[in-house]
Amino acid sequence: MCGRTSCHLPKDVLARACAYRDRQGRQRLPEWKDPDKYCPSYNKSPQSSSPVLLSRLHLEKGADSSERIIAPMRWGLVPSWFKESDPSKLPFNITNCRSDTMMEKRSFKVPLGKGRRCVVLADGFYEWQRCQVTSERQPYFIYFPQAKTEKSGSIGAVDSSEYWEKVWDNWRLLTMAGIFDCWESPEGDLLYSYTIITVDSCKSLNDIHPRMPAILDGEEEVSKWLNFGEVSTQEALKLIHPTENITFHPVSSVVNNSRNNTPKCLAPVNLLVKKDLKASGSSQKMMKWLATKSPKKEESKPPQKAESDVPQWSSQFLQKSAFPTKRGSAGLLERWLKQEKEEEPVAKRPHSQYQGL
Repeated sequence: MCGRTSCHLPKDVLARACAYRDRQGRQRLPEWKDPDKYCPSYNKSPQSSSPVLLSRLHLEKGADSSERIIAPMRWGLVPSWFKESDPSKLPFNITNCRSDTMMEKRSFKVPLGKGRRCVVLADGFYEWQRCQVTSERQPYFIYFPQAKTEKSGSIGAVDSSEYWEKVWDNWRLLTMAGIFDCWESPEGDLLYSYTIITVDSCKSLNDIHPRMPAILDGEEEVSKWLNFGEVSTQEALKLIHPTENITFHPVSSVVNNSRNNTPKCLAPVNLLVKKDLKASGSSQKMMKWLATKSPKKEESKPPQKAESDVPQWSSQFLQKSAFPTKRGSAGLLERWLKQEKEEEPVAKRPHSQYQGL
């Protein structure tokens, strides 16, 4: 399943991260619809508003179905046929929909028949692994493996314009297959909402949870899923399957409370010592990326935390623990965190029995 995500980039940076090529091969950015309804957050839960990609043809008659719009939508699908005046009175939860039964249920079959396919955008998603011995639940952050580029390797000051030109290139957004619908209230107001399609987990995630989002891996898959004008439902559904191209790390229980909106939600933790790890210089660069300003943060401007409160990072964040888990590639995140390993004092280096996932 998928019940919590992170999507913290400001709207202009998020749009650059979703650049694509149109039918003529020209580089394009998706246009925003209702950008003021988008609230960046490290900890998004159902009922909140999250950004999704959809075909322009859904909103403009006669538009090119291959062109894209990015729009905030309510997480938790409200079917167009729902008769109550208040969507909160919907008697069932439609945060996720199972791939194996979605063509049997009216809530999903009807919008799919209308081509209402969307791509849900996120930095990654959270999942909780239950320990069979203690029944405790350990959260993990799950995301695409990252590829470091020359562009992303030369980040400047957080507040500089050059920084914002590069920051989106530092993280490959997770692209999850979704279904959306449009519900009209008795007053004539339109509510766009979505659900995330889920599949059986891949081997590397199966020990954390038996279900995972249906992830669209790459531009070709995203394009086929969105372009309902040229790609039939039957053809698009062939894209719905587990992917092994995924990585993850354990995070703090601070993410358990959906009201906590902080970079610490994503910070790796050491499961052996149950505390945050000491930061190296390269990991502090990653923390700057995680702590980038968003419209929401600029308004509140909370007091600066003491150094001891800053999430701590280490190249050894993926540890063996009482929570059984598969191994996974840490990608760019792990490489960045290992970058200054040689500079650490010998006494502070981890023991050899500490192993990554």
